[in-house]
Amino acid sequence: MGWHDCRVHAVSIGESEDDALPPARLLLDLDYIVRWVEPARSGIPLTFWVSPATLVFEPAWNIAARLGPLHDLMEIADLHRLDSPDRYPDPLWHIEGQSFELRLRAPGYTQYLRLPPHHVSRQVLTAAERAGISFAEQPFT
Repeated sequence: MGWHDCRVHAVSIGESEDDALPPARLLLDLDYIVRWVEPARSGIPLTFWVSPATLVFEPAWNIAARLGPLHDLMEIADLHRLDSPDRYPDPLWHIEGQSFELRLRAPGYTQYLRLPPHHVSRQVLTAAERAGISFAEQPFT
């Protein structure tokens, strides 16, 4: 999976439902680029298959964020999974973006595509195409 150029519309740190787990989960509402489509002829711009998605890291802990001056909207440049730097088994996740970054520890993630992908001429969806902001953890059927 790749998250390069995926637009982040909202971030939430919520409580876990299991009292035995660390009390946090990190959720991102984003436009996931399912596929970049090369044009049939040169000189024609790329098109994209994009779906609104919820990316969930749970249980998440040691969450740290840096927000720079946000002149533009939040867009992911890269997402890295790094080996555990200490005695705890959970990897370190590093989400790099344009003027922001998130670092956290979590055993893994789950991503839910909430609606079927739309074929569009841009890398983001309109509010109507994505049905607004959502942290729903229900995939489309």
